[in-house]
Amino acid sequence: MAKTYVGARLRQLRTERGLSQVLLAKQLEISASYLNQIEHDVRPLTVPVLLRISEVFGVDPTFFSSQDDTRLVAELQEVVMDQELGIEADAQEVADMVSAHPGLARAMVNMHRRYRNTTAQLAAATEDRFADGSGTGSISRPHEEVRDFFYQRQNYIHELDTAAEELAVRMRFHGGDVVREIARRLDSAHGVQIVERIDLGEGVLHRFDPEQRRLEIAPHLSGGQRVFKLAAELAYLEQGDLIERLVDEANFASEDTRRLARLGLANYFAAAIVLPYSQFHEVAEDFRYDIERLSSFFMQSYETICHRLSTLQRPKLRGVPFSFVRVDRAGNMSKRQSATGFHFSSAGGTCPLWNVYETFAYPGRIMTQIAQMPDGRNYLWIARTVERRATRYGEPSKTFAIGLGCELRHANRVVYADGLDLVEPKATPIGAGCRVCERANCPQRAFPPLGKSLDISEHRSSISPYVLR
Repeated sequence: MAKTYVGARLRQLRTERGLSQVLLAKQLEISASYLNQIEHDVRPLTVPVLLRISEVFGVDPTFFSSQDDTRLVAELQEVVMDQELGIEADAQEVADMVSAHPGLARAMVNMHRRYRNTTAQLAAATEDRFADGSGTGSISRPHEEVRDFFYQRQNYIHELDTAAEELAVRMRFHGGDVVREIARRLDSAHGVQIVERIDLGEGVLHRFDPEQRRLEIAPHLSGGQRVFKLAAELAYLEQGDLIERLVDEANFASEDTRRLARLGLANYFAAAIVLPYSQFHEVAEDFRYDIERLSSFFMQSYETICHRLSTLQRPKLRGVPFSFVRVDRAGNMSKRQSATGFHFSSAGGTCPLWNVYETFAYPGRIMTQIAQMPDGRNYLWIARTVERRATRYGEPSKTFAIGLGCELRHANRVVYADGLDLVEPKATPIGAGCRVCERANCPQRAFPPLGKSLDISEHRSSISPYVLR
């Protein structure tokens, strides 16, 4: 193993757990002076100590790899490129900052997000005042805050996931199907009456009255949709205190964000009941992450399987770290979760060269792509469209593209890599979005990159409309 200095990251882990150097040294079975030398980059990390740290903290050994700084480096680069801040730093300085001071780099990214969210909402509120004179408006962006909440936890909530799995194991002792057992639990443990109603109102799929303990649900829902609605309501009843504590610890900016976070955590719990971690992880590994095969085995939708695959980051039982994304034909990203270093830009827009968009021309067909980000990192992406058909005449159906991606170093564990050259791959160059992508000669560039000066000439043309100085 090459010499690896990990002082900043080890200090970060220790302080997050509230441990002193003496106490951690005792747990690692090394001297306090040796630990102090590691934390101050006087001594490199050795393999035995690395394995012991991974065991004590429950982190993957790649936590200490510079390769896993990718996401934070990209996020901090976005901060630096914000012209309003007037920061001047090149890519190497950003990478050095992340390597030496990851906690400070993360704090800068979070502060920048709050700043951008606040200024955007204040601008919107000002427009509202001129429009109707009300002057009302929130200064938070709930969906962005909640996405960041899951994003920063690598899309895995340990306490909630294990609680759901324990409940799923207890319920399955009855031997019935999952819908029947969740309905039985709602009735026997919480006195909830489930009623089917043909018309719950325009666009309403289910409704729960906590006082009457009455759960009304639309009969046209598929089995997978039905079980998720029931399981999400069960989450509030079974784990309401835990959900509330997780929301409190996140220190969200508004009540709207708190409410949306509760919903996200309840849906997470629902997925963990329907697809319990240990069983799902074992079958996924056995099937080599064949999504359609997993969908058939667990009788869940393609999208549900992909979403659950992006959460398999339990310490000591990790799956392939996937990123998950759902986009529509217009390029709007309605879902994004990541357990990898892949960076989703917060500046808006994604890359048109990404195979996720190509799938709309081939509905229902799984497409693969080896894509390379500007930092040179290669990813395997699997993409396919899914359709939600209309339930009545005149109602429009909905079509989305679902993307699932992992770093190429994990691709040999995935069935979709069979037949691909993983040693010398022919990768498609993509980026996180035109506004933050530094590829100078991309023919698909729609906007100039933030914070870069353009070389504009009246008497010269080029493949890209935005030539950088």
